[in-house]
Amino acid sequence: MTEPFGARLRRAMDERGPLCVGIDPHASLLTEWGLNDDVAGLERFSRTVVEALSDRVAVFKPQSAFFERFGSRGVAVLEKTVQEARAAGALVLMDAKRGDIGSTMAAYAEAFLRKDSPLFSDALTVSPYLGYGSLSPAVVLARESGAGLFVLALTSNPEGGEVQHAVRADGRNVGATMLAHLAAENTGEEPLGSFGAVVGATLGDLSSYDLDINGPLLAPGVGAQGATPADLPGVFGAAIRNVVPNVSRGVLRNGPDVSALRASAERFADEVRSALPTG
Repeated sequence: MTEPFGARLRRAMDERGPLCVGIDPHASLLTEWGLNDDVAGLERFSRTVVEALSDRVAVFKPQSAFFERFGSRGVAVLEKTVQEARAAGALVLMDAKRGDIGSTMAAYAEAFLRKDSPLFSDALTVSPYLGYGSLSPAVVLARESGAGLFVLALTSNPEGGEVQHAVRADGRNVGATMLAHLAAENTGEEPLGSFGAVVGATLGDLSSYDLDINGPLLAPGVGAQGATPADLPGVFGAAIRNVVPNVSRGVLRNGPDVSALRASAERFADEVRSALPTG
């Protein structure tokens, strides 16, 4: 039986620190690296990031869209990137933000969460805004495969508020409702549940929300988007030890030099460790 994602993530965070590094091959980043905006550049970029950091970060988060834009050849590079990163000991969180209903949601889940899929990842980002129950096929398959989900709950983009801050008839807003669903999924799981939330690191004081979902909190926004590791305790409060800070451009812009990529990732990791409470 496969060890649940939450347990594997907790161990990786304890051993390597909680940092998650995105693999986001923007066209502009490929250019900064002196690479062509083509499949060869995509492959060189992705392989360099994996080779530089796979032995020292807890999680890689490839953004599927930047591979999909090259069609089937780009998806083939994504498959290889996922497989090489996992083989090197890093966990892979696929950032695909899938969300649909019924058999379509089941097919999305099979693409990323079925163990014999070429794109099988340790976890997947999903959107619950067709109703949390629409995610049921992904929840079921994640449990069967020992994988995890990260559900969009309180995102940092300004547009997200019109949905996530909308107040339901029971007086609770939509974002808080998603957190409550995840807490229920993770009930009784030790040392950490496998069903996490995406909560922006740029959102400021979130003390009005119950972030204690017994699961991981993916925190995008550290680095280029303006948040710093020192901001994390003020945002996440008592849930800070379950936070997985995501850095992408803040690290990636230092490539293609491997030593510079490593130094940047280690600097962010050290800053995160310093921000965590002791004891």
